[in-house]
Amino acid sequence: MAADKGAARDRVGLGWRGELAAGILSNLAHIDVLEVIADDYYHAPRAGIAALCSLARQVPVSLHGVGMGLASTIPADPRRLHAMARLMQTVQAESWSEHLSFVRAGGVEIGHLAAPPRTPHSAAGAIANIGLATRLVGSAPLMENIATLVQPPASTLDEAAWLTRILDGAQVPLLLDLHNLYANAVNFGEAPEQLLLRLPLDRVGAVHLSGGHWVDAPGGGQRLLDDHLHDVPPAVFDLLTLLARHAPQPLTVIVERDGNYPSFGHVLDQLERARAALRAGRRA
Repeated sequence: MAADKGAARDRVGLGWRGELAAGILSNLAHIDVLEVIADDYYHAPRAGIAALCSLARQVPVSLHGVGMGLASTIPADPRRLHAMARLMQTVQAESWSEHLSFVRAGGVEIGHLAAPPRTPHSAAGAIANIGLATRLVGSAPLMENIATLVQPPASTLDEAAWLTRILDGAQVPLLLDLHNLYANAVNFGEAPEQLLLRLPLDRVGAVHLSGGHWVDAPGGGQRLLDDHLHDVPPAVFDLLTLLARHAPQPLTVIVERDGNYPSFGHVLDQLERARAALRAGRRA
């Protein structure tokens, strides 16, 4: 069933992927919102844009960017920001988001979302880039915390302090990826619940849920890799319940899956487990 429409007005949705399209379109009554990877449509043909607009008329759509690299002392590329602005206007998406990461330096694309050194300098660069993005796109982005397998070298702030500094300085909402938070906590010896409660939870505007798997770490031991190829683990649903207990504002929760796709009935079960976790937190 679709999310409860009570006082909390929480919503649960799914990341749009072509492999899931048939299941999504056949089950829109069970999906409150869809999140679409914006970069896939910056240079899409007219038919692709028309299809996205048609989808947005049937269900609320948010746009999720992956390539801007806003958490950097390097200024953001205005061309990417203008592309997001055009897509937002054309699709009439309800919101857009990006990651607190860097993706390039010295003209070199590194091919993944990397965590910069957590310093006042990098926070200031992120705040400046988010301000530029807000002006050029015409609305403020939700900014997402990222997972990292290594602690960013030369950091002088921990993750919670760095995130809070940026969110406060840029005055933007947080897209809280709970699996990213969980992975960073267990990888570096912090209790996930304590890390969650150190964040400005009143600034959480949306939530990502995903899964991952354990990989061997250099020097021995294991670390949790966020891969979007596995189910959301029970511990992350527990974190969603804890978040719902402490964040009074409505939450939009997106389940992400990028491969190793199960049956669509199983995908819908993941959405229902998210709704149950939210209800448990709201009751508490």
